[in-house]
Amino acid sequence: MADITPLLADRWSPHAFDKTHVISEDQVQLLLEAARWAPSAMNRQPWSFVVGVRDDDAFARLRPAIEGFSDWALDASAIILGAYQDAGSEPDYALYDLGQSMAHLTVQAEALGLHVRQFATFDRPMAGRAFNIAAPWEPIIMAAVGLPAPGQKPEGRARKPLSELTAWQ
Repeated sequence: MADITPLLADRWSPHAFDKTHVISEDQVQLLLEAARWAPSAMNRQPWSFVVGVRDDDAFARLRPAIEGFSDWALDASAIILGAYQDAGSEPDYALYDLGQSMAHLTVQAEALGLHVRQFATFDRPMAGRAFNIAAPWEPIIMAAVGLPAPGQKPEGRARKPLSELTAWQ
């Protein structure tokens, strides 16, 4: 992987989480702080998050939107729901900006020794209703955060060759 930072080279997304791990409030705040500092078009910062830490009210309210879709995520220490605010103009970079904020959050998690698996397989309308998220806001992504379950390890982190990422030369 050339000489990219180990925070990226060693990052991987677990398929199962350690259901005994407890994330600290300080760790949650650092994840959100990293997301806050992501770049955004015209500095709009069109993202917002719901953070559910296992066994709290927000986690319980997120649970029904996850069950039957991504049950593995329910063992994570925290679930973070990311929503973006549609600017209603073309082009609207808000969705891209939300992605950048989640990427920053993911790298910060790696720096803290945590792992993140982002997922979009959940009932978005149900998640929105659980927290009164309404237009122009839209829930779009979730991230499970915690430690991998015992025995979990990275599996086949293959990526396209760099030559396929530079198609228009």
